[in-house]
Amino acid sequence: MSDDDRDQWSVYHFSQSNPAGEGQGDVAALLRHVADSLKALGNVQVQDVTFSSQPTDGEADLSIAVYYHREAPRR
Repeated sequence: MSDDDRDQWSVYHFSQSNPAGEGQGDVAALLRHVADSLKALGNVQVQDVTFSSQPTDGEADLSIAVYYHREAPRR
């Protein structure tokens, strides 16, 4: 196992949402941000993805949680 402090659990996760304000309800932008974050993690296996939308006075407050396993380095 890695010496990275994030690697103390068997399933890892992160959550993302768009910044508040104009564009907050932009699903496509949120998906692009999540895809960029996954790419930056490197070799991981996604276990689950959850999407939620909370109503607000303006655009919906969207968030995505990604649950993943770190892959062992390929030899």
